[in-house]
Amino acid sequence: MRRFKYSHFVYTSLLFVFFSFLAGLLVFSCQKNDQQQNAEPLELTFYSADAEGTEFDNDIGRIIIEKTGVKLRMIDNRMNQTSSVDLMIANNKYPDLIFAKSDLSRLIEAGAILPLDNMIEQYGENMKKLYGDQIVKLRYTKEDPSIYSFGTYEIKGNKYETSGTMQIQNAVLKEFGYPRIKTLSDYENLLLAYIKKYPEINGHKTLGLSLLIDDWYWYVGLSNPGNYVIGLPDDGQWIVNPYNQTAVYKFLNPQMKTFYKWLNKIYHEGLLDPESFTQNIDGWKAKLSEGYVLGTSFPLWSFSDIQANLMKKDMTDRTFAYLPVTASAQFKDPSLKDYGYSGGWGIAISRQCKDPERAFKFMDWMCSEEAQILVNWGIEGIDYYYDSDNKRLALNSSEQTGGVGNWLYPFPQGGPGYIDSTGNPLGRNQRENIIAGYNYAEKETLKAYGAELWTDLFPGSEELGVSKHGQVWQYPLKVQSQLLVTKVDDFVKQSLVTMILGEEKNFESEWKKMTSKIEEMGIHDIEKEMTGLIAGKIALWN
Repeated sequence: MRRFKYSHFVYTSLLFVFFSFLAGLLVFSCQKNDQQQNAEPLELTFYSADAEGTEFDNDIGRIIIEKTGVKLRMIDNRMNQTSSVDLMIANNKYPDLIFAKSDLSRLIEAGAILPLDNMIEQYGENMKKLYGDQIVKLRYTKEDPSIYSFGTYEIKGNKYETSGTMQIQNAVLKEFGYPRIKTLSDYENLLLAYIKKYPEINGHKTLGLSLLIDDWYWYVGLSNPGNYVIGLPDDGQWIVNPYNQTAVYKFLNPQMKTFYKWLNKIYHEGLLDPESFTQNIDGWKAKLSEGYVLGTSFPLWSFSDIQANLMKKDMTDRTFAYLPVTASAQFKDPSLKDYGYSGGWGIAISRQCKDPERAFKFMDWMCSEEAQILVNWGIEGIDYYYDSDNKRLALNSSEQTGGVGNWLYPFPQGGPGYIDSTGNPLGRNQRENIIAGYNYAEKETLKAYGAELWTDLFPGSEELGVSKHGQVWQYPLKVQSQLLVTKVDDFVKQSLVTMILGEEKNFESEWKKMTSKIEEMGIHDIEKEMTGLIAGKIALWN
């Protein structure tokens, strides 16, 4: 009996201890959860070569912090007179996350970037699902097939938007009954006719064509139009033979002089804005937003605020049309060329990252379907809704969530051609959305041309074919090779400006001098390296 009482006592005591322990665990767990919820998010420093940051002080940013427990602090590199990547390498000090564009290869060669392959296998379910079979295109080179970054740009895009080769005010087209502008000569004659009729607009002297070539913008505002007008797609400073995949520095192609010889001609006619060679992007945008510049040549991504400013000033008719202008009828505008997904540039994690695992998980969450819908579409019920057919549609509310669209570039993007688990495209750039976004002047112009989209005016992607190599401007040349290309580019830029402003009779001889100097600088060696990279990429991708 005594033994029974003792055993019962022990049993009761053990139960008490056990439940007390469970209660303690529960309290501790609750306290820990409360601490985690109330804790400050992990702050990761983020460098972007574009000197523009994505802020968290909006609804989308706050949701990202809530979901990931991570906040990015942008590094402002706009005040540095020297390249920030140069400073990083020289000082051996790197931020947590880096978007270095073409300088990624320099950071990799400096040993500053973490390869992601092991973390992709452990934690990269969202990344693997988003990139799918295109993840192979994130591999660096055939010799070093590691993955170093989360690739930027749309994995599956569509061809419903374009800026074309040249842009012109809708008012100019309307004035002359919407003529078909197919060639540089057509474009020039229309500008001359309009300026003769309207030498002033809103108290300003009417300007024909104003270009932007300041800083790196010259690549898209002066260099690229040179190959577009002769039907060659965007491979940066290179022309790639589609049959044998050999690369040539593009200014060694004799036909490349066509555009610049035309600029020289219209400069002396008074059509080309002389400030094209000195203005910065803010000055250029301000000028176009005043309505007295009739035309320009620049990518679509710079036009949204220009168009918006013109509409705010009740000058919607002076917004811009996007046209497939070539040097002559023998060429096809390459604007809708299908490059596929090129991989290349992306956001990398540095070896000095304070918490590489959490940095990777943050980026992996940005690849998730949840994140992709959030950054593209916003919050359900506020920014978008599903109709009775389960189609996701944007709400055109004046109270839309702040931050919609701000988290796309340079983060991973599925793109408008990527269909998610709901059967809807991840990207918003669908045909009906784009048409709905046009202003009345754009719609009038398109109707006059028998079209609904600007892309309806262009040779289609199926007509232009698919690139086997993507776009080589994303390829990682060796550091010394890239430095030489930059030196050649700087020389070419200055030479083009001199030729455009110079006497017409001297153009041909000056062009010949320029190409001879390019060859003397050793560009042929880089052409061989680029050709080898193309062959390696194609082999790696297959």
